[in-house]
Amino acid sequence: MSTLVIQDLHVAIDGKEILKGLNLTINTNEIHAIMGPNGTGKSTLASAIMGHPKYEVTSGSVTLDGENVLEMEVNERAQAGLFLAMQYPSEINGVTNADFLRSAINSRREEGDEISIMKFIRELDSKMEYLEMDQDMAQRYLNEGFSGGEKKRNEILQLMMLQPKFAILDEIDSGLDIDALKVVSKGINQMRGEGFGCLIITHYQRLLNYITPDHVHVMMQGRVVKTGGPELAHKLEAQGYDWIKDELGIEDETVGQEA
Repeated sequence: MSTLVIQDLHVAIDGKEILKGLNLTINTNEIHAIMGPNGTGKSTLASAIMGHPKYEVTSGSVTLDGENVLEMEVNERAQAGLFLAMQYPSEINGVTNADFLRSAINSRREEGDEISIMKFIRELDSKMEYLEMDQDMAQRYLNEGFSGGEKKRNEILQLMMLQPKFAILDEIDSGLDIDALKVVSKGINQMRGEGFGCLIITHYQRLLNYITPDHVHVMMQGRVVKTGGPELAHKLEAQGYDWIKDELGIEDETVGQEA
């Protein structure tokens, strides 16, 4: 079993503190969901874990199996087994999907143990079929000209090909119609198992109708304020967040941007 531990994490953007002492522990064979109002720091958490330079960790720690993630370069975090499906995936002209994936896979393998072309093609074709993706997407430039749904399926394709220890999925359901949502959920559920843990950041219960989380966390004011099981997400969908604010005595605060 592998463990990702986030302890008393404080993160600032341009000098403004966004995360204010966040604690969270995720084990492999677990799926966690984080929900919360806009501007509470959900995307900030994802970006800080993966080392985006805009996000300054001012105190606290992030460890993966006891190793200090915050001391790793971005590529080292990926090689250690962390994966981020971004809310807005970048387009990269001149690099095909297939070339990007094969390079990413080989970057995590020892020199001389690169994946063979034939094995790579078999795995890629199989997973694209599973995700109901057109085979020609393998030779298209990465995310260039992709619809929103195609980009999100492509993120799940990368997840399934790379097989990380932990995936952080930042609003993977954003902009998806119901058919695409079902396919994306199918891919995530296929990854469930002893060697995989997942943190899903979402605003909506509808994704969790297809992916049943083991733990649901509510973020407010830069920290986790409540944790429960799947029933917590159903209650949030039905009643919103005001009952949590009333229960915990949390006052509304104005936030200038979604963080």
